[in-house]
Amino acid sequence: MAEYSDLSVLIVDPNPGMRGNLHNMLSQSSISKIDYAVSSGTAIRQLTKKPFDIILCEYDLGNGSGDNNGQDGQQLLEDLRHHKLISPWTIFIMITSEGDYGKVIGAAELTPTDYVLKPFTVDALLQRIRRAVERRDVFLPVYHLIEMGNVRKAIAECKALEERTPRYAIDFARLRAELLFDQQELAEAEMVYQWILMTRPIAWAHLGLARCRFGLQKYPEAQEALDLLLAQNNRFMAAYDLLARTLQAQGQYEAAKKVLEDAVAISPHMVRRLRHLGEVAFETGDVGAAEKAFKQVVAKARYSEFRDPEDHVRLVRTLVKKGDANQASGVIRDMERSLRSGPNVDACRAIASGMVQELNGNMTAAATELTSAVNTIAATRGLSTGLKISLVHSCLAVKLDQQASDLMLNLMNDTDSGVSMDEAVEVFEKAGRHDLAQGMGEQIRVQVDELLAHAAEQRTHGDLRAAVDTLNAGLRKAPANMALLPAAASAMLKQLDDLGWEAPLAEQCQFLLERMRRIDPGHPSLEALTAHYHHTQRKYGISATA
Repeated sequence: MAEYSDLSVLIVDPNPGMRGNLHNMLSQSSISKIDYAVSSGTAIRQLTKKPFDIILCEYDLGNGSGDNNGQDGQQLLEDLRHHKLISPWTIFIMITSEGDYGKVIGAAELTPTDYVLKPFTVDALLQRIRRAVERRDVFLPVYHLIEMGNVRKAIAECKALEERTPRYAIDFARLRAELLFDQQELAEAEMVYQWILMTRPIAWAHLGLARCRFGLQKYPEAQEALDLLLAQNNRFMAAYDLLARTLQAQGQYEAAKKVLEDAVAISPHMVRRLRHLGEVAFETGDVGAAEKAFKQVVAKARYSEFRDPEDHVRLVRTLVKKGDANQASGVIRDMERSLRSGPNVDACRAIASGMVQELNGNMTAAATELTSAVNTIAATRGLSTGLKISLVHSCLAVKLDQQASDLMLNLMNDTDSGVSMDEAVEVFEKAGRHDLAQGMGEQIRVQVDELLAHAAEQRTHGDLRAAVDTLNAGLRKAPANMALLPAAASAMLKQLDDLGWEAPLAEQCQFLLERMRRIDPGHPSLEALTAHYHHTQRKYGISATA
């Protein structure tokens, strides 16, 4: 098997005997470029220095004494994927003798390339490697295009390879759909998943279809698809996570909490799911469930190289809600001891301390801590939108109105925050600060007017696609704005008329018209825009069934 001699392998296993056995097995396949890691931490440090073709990872990364002194293989894989320390073509094979099915399914839902149960033979291991390498080689041209940032060409190459390599046609269609989804071309991705499902009823395709519908805000349709998927396969864990988010989007928080509790009962080791459960439980007022979930998150993430200080803040917030200042202060001390100082940690520590000071009635000290947090936020990277909105509420509680307004305006204008203009106003309205909501509303009106003027100028110069992109960017910030909605629908219809029919754009236009109808059935532009849409359909010979 000389063809494998160029492959590099990282063995992650705390047991020196097992590392030796795996080395011998690999040597029988002429693989000699072998490195070792004895824990998740050393594996991550190795992977930050150089890439590996194959990672063979033991599930149980303890020290053999039964002590919980580090991450397991599942948590390591979660970190590697989330922080993009391994490429899409890295072969990750999980090795386990674990009899606990919940742990095994936890590893499986993180989609390693493969996993093998001990004991296994050299032939069994090499067969898994051979199969994984063959598949990787077929996909490498597309992966390289993605790595170079040429996503459009990668999508086209997937389409071509679907036809040239029938054996992997479904896999290439899946990758094409995922790339389209990542490019926010949700309607087109939805059609690819529908084609896959007509070919073969695969669970991940049902999930992909539901993800597209969720992204298109077709929440009832997404829920229907997920309910059907879980009825057929109640251990498809990612479906629980999306179903919970879908229920949240419809305001059904109690139902979302129940879905997550069911998922945790089946697969109890996924940190992000536990975090999600804690957040939903907190929203429903179930402080006990939130405290339990967040304590598990902090404990399970303790040995990660990527510990998130926000987990401590979430736990402190829950304990403050419970009225337990002593335990909350203990969590802050643990954060200070166990996490290296930096902008993210410093901001989180100040936010948590501000909450505890407010609970204790020390409003001046709370304001001091929260002012420090606001001043540090600008230097942070990757802190969640939820944390920043929580900081806005904390600032309002201690009369830091200007800081709260500035934070909210920055969030609204941050394209990555996901905070719409309407949501920014709603934060202040819910806090009983109509005065601040009015001020935010006035700034929003100015920004919307500027967007409309810019899009109109682009249309005047014949740049129809740019006008549509500008208005879509505005709708992502103000999805219910009744100035942007008709302007965007009109721009889309102009593009369809002048540049040709594009099914995804037409579907998006129809979706915007339906949204207008829900918000304001009597809007003066709605009837004319709807008639224009049907006229454009007839122009291209498309059945006007909408």
